[in-house]
Amino acid sequence: MIFAAGLGTRLLSETVAKPKALVDVGGKPLLQHAIEKIKAEGIDEIVVNVHHFSEQVISFIKENDFGIPVHISDETEKLLDTGGGLKKAFGFFTEEEPVLVYNVDIISNMDISQLVAEHRKSGALATLAVRKRETQRYFKFDIEKRLVGWINKKTGETKVSNPGHFEDATEMAYSGIHIFNPTTFSLMPDTDYFSVADFYLELAKTQKIMGFYDDSDLWMDVGKPEQLEEVRKKFR
Repeated sequence: MIFAAGLGTRLLSETVAKPKALVDVGGKPLLQHAIEKIKAEGIDEIVVNVHHFSEQVISFIKENDFGIPVHISDETEKLLDTGGGLKKAFGFFTEEEPVLVYNVDIISNMDISQLVAEHRKSGALATLAVRKRETQRYFKFDIEKRLVGWINKKTGETKVSNPGHFEDATEMAYSGIHIFNPTTFSLMPDTDYFSVADFYLELAKTQKIMGFYDDSDLWMDVGKPEQLEEVRKKFR
């Protein structure tokens, strides 16, 4: 599943008249980069959630042949946040295969097959791709790469899943890519609007939520104007 429903408020100069998913990088919209990346990794069916200028994203998908089915999870009437977006898309997924989630504003050459393999091997409910980079917010993992909490370095806010391992845990930044088992849907809250990060932090108190340490040589977040310009320079 590709998360493409966001408002793109940090890219306001680019998203006044179009969604972030259709912002151009190297002659292609971000959504096309994401679809092609996921397809190249062997994924044979994709769901894209939409909200901001949803009709433009829907038209783009309908007008292009990507060689695999690309379905729409329509949040036009109400943006549901990341957790709610996953919950709404439940009907598109099978009960047998894990679900890959990829943020549309991420450009990466991460080997997703390694993420899938590590997820299956660990027996985790969900596995989050994370990496060493500077940011304000970090997930925290114990020595076994198990999620134990979260911290906002700017505000000092913390969310603790395992108090016994929180203080000495390794801080890693989320890469905007993760995978989870379909059984996770049955554990989701009754509400339609919730953050998937908060959901996993709560689950981590009793369930195995793991980190996949991504050290790929290309990972870029296109969420801010300066980041977008940096990515565009790389793709010129």
